[in-house]
Amino acid sequence: MLFVMKKLSIAAAFMLTVLFCQAQNAVTVAAPSKAEVLQLKETGHNFGKIPQGRPATYNFEIINTGTEPLRLENVQASCGCTTPEWSKDPIAPGASAIIKVGYNAYAEGVFTKTVTLFYNGNQTKTLTINGEVYKSATGSAPENASIQLLKQSNL
Repeated sequence: MLFVMKKLSIAAAFMLTVLFCQAQNAVTVAAPSKAEVLQLKETGHNFGKIPQGRPATYNFEIINTGTEPLRLENVQASCGCTTPEWSKDPIAPGASAIIKVGYNAYAEGVFTKTVTLFYNGNQTKTLTINGEVYKSATGSAPENASIQLLKQSNL
């Protein structure tokens, strides 16, 4: 009987420990986050197929939905082949601004690149561009032999 009581006590202690841990997780409250003030019209753009050696650009629109001016502290591309351009001027509440993202299309193949927006001290948003760069023709279009036949027939 003592052996059974010991087993029941251990099982009960284990169950209470599990229940206590679950209760602690349920009580944990997340710290209040700052209200989101930077709204993106879109977070990504697909260029589709673009010829090699031809730069491509796209304008992303951002909106300040806050009550204070918004300042983009930095806009950083994931690699040197992607170049963001943006105004350093604060964006007034309710106003919008453009972030121009360029891709140089030097390397042939599929690409996905990111641009990270840093604002309001410690907040970030990420933009994504993607597409496929195809090898463009190295010379001009081939001569059309039919033109010569048409020229001869008109003589």
